[in-house]
Amino acid sequence: MKTYTPSRAPCPIARAARVLGDRWVLLILRDAFLGAERFEEFVERLGINRAALTSRLAIMQEAGLIRRDPPEGKRARYILTDKACALEPLFGELADWGAAHLFADGETPPQWPRSDAVAR
Repeated sequence: MKTYTPSRAPCPIARAARVLGDRWVLLILRDAFLGAERFEEFVERLGINRAALTSRLAIMQEAGLIRRDPPEGKRARYILTDKACALEPLFGELADWGAAHLFADGETPPQWPRSDAVAR
């Protein structure tokens, strides 16, 4: 299982990339911003295997991006922390960039909901 080791790089982008540079972490955060909270919701929405999701959720907890409620047992909710919520503008910018540059002519990209519409 992957584990999280904070970066000691002098560059803030390198430090952010240590935790956010994983495709699954970005997609888990996206779905959490859009209202997913339960393990099974993430599995269903993302098509991620259970071991990979377990690993990424543990990394995200260690990095302080989500908290598990309750901390032990089944049926937990995974809740975004203030640290993760501070990333919402970045997700808006990333969605805008993807919409502007990664869709073919005639394709209509979905709109990222702005701060007031994103679930917390």
